[in-house]
Amino acid sequence: MNRLEELFTRKKNNILNVYCTAGFPQLNNTIEVMKALQDNGADIIELGMPYSDPLADGPVIQSSNIKALQNGMTMQLLFEQLRDFRKEIYVPVILMGNINPVLQFGFENFCKQAASLPIDGIILPDLPEYEFENEYGSVIKKYGLDFIFLITPETSEERIKKLDALSTGFLYAVSSSSTTGNKKDFNAVEKYLQKINSMQLKNPVLVGFGIKDKSSFQSVCKYANGAIIGTAYIKAIEYSNNIQADTKAFLDAILN
Repeated sequence: MNRLEELFTRKKNNILNVYCTAGFPQLNNTIEVMKALQDNGADIIELGMPYSDPLADGPVIQSSNIKALQNGMTMQLLFEQLRDFRKEIYVPVILMGNINPVLQFGFENFCKQAASLPIDGIILPDLPEYEFENEYGSVIKKYGLDFIFLITPETSEERIKKLDALSTGFLYAVSSSSTTGNKKDFNAVEKYLQKINSMQLKNPVLVGFGIKDKSSFQSVCKYANGAIIGTAYIKAIEYSNNIQADTKAFLDAILN
């Protein structure tokens, strides 16, 4: 049983996945941020691979990507920073990013290095389903990595079932078709999540985009296994002089 399977077997609800950008706020903060998240209650860490034009991300996460790149973060440096991370980090870790820098790095080389660390899964929102099925999915499977697809309120039931069948680990339910960090109408989100809940999908469902505090976290957890928080956490540590203390304060306000 891998880390994600073990987590979802042990804990069915209120799972908190927190997104952080590698190399942000400072180049060498990556492991420190991950450790602070783990120590203070995050169940999953979604580690963003900085890219100059991140898909679907709002201005806060875009800005964190640009800052990380300016700090000197590269794909190879990220793998070097993560070389011994499993000595300290035991929660599931997912690499999140765009397909372009992964292709530039070499797709199989990327999967091989990620698996050797070991990373648990990958989210590449702009990897099309067709290319996944016909080219890249077999490579991901070869290295034992989970791959998580995204669905939105506009995704048809037929396509949701298809993406659920292709996904392993969990399914990422985008709360609305906008960028990360925007305010959401949670009445509309609840109807969407109720529909997903009734479909009896094989994967656990985590909800992302617009989850920022205890209220929004609890709201989506009524209908899903958990939630993903990104923008609000990036804001919380953007100018931090004490990553551990600021992370604790942020997560305490959501979980306690």
